[in-house]
Amino acid sequence: MESLLVFLIVGGIAGWLAGLVVRGYGFGLFGNIAVGIVGAFLAGWLLPRIGLVIGGSIVAAIVHALIGAIILLLVIGLIRRR
Repeated sequence: MESLLVFLIVGGIAGWLAGLVVRGYGFGLFGNIAVGIVGAFLAGWLLPRIGLVIGGSIVAAIVHALIGAIILLLVIGLIRRR
């Protein structure tokens, strides 16, 4: 239960940061936090499969989730614009 809470917090931080990085594709503060949480799951699944593992610290987890959230925001933004 505790690890799930940490995962949600990391995903929330990553979503907020991704909203700052990817301007124009955001969904507002709460939407970006939700995208960050989903992006953290995406990054946790995808990045180790392509050989990109950053480390085990909390900062590495945030960077990992940030990468997933940015990818997800870009993909959703491209789909939404069509």
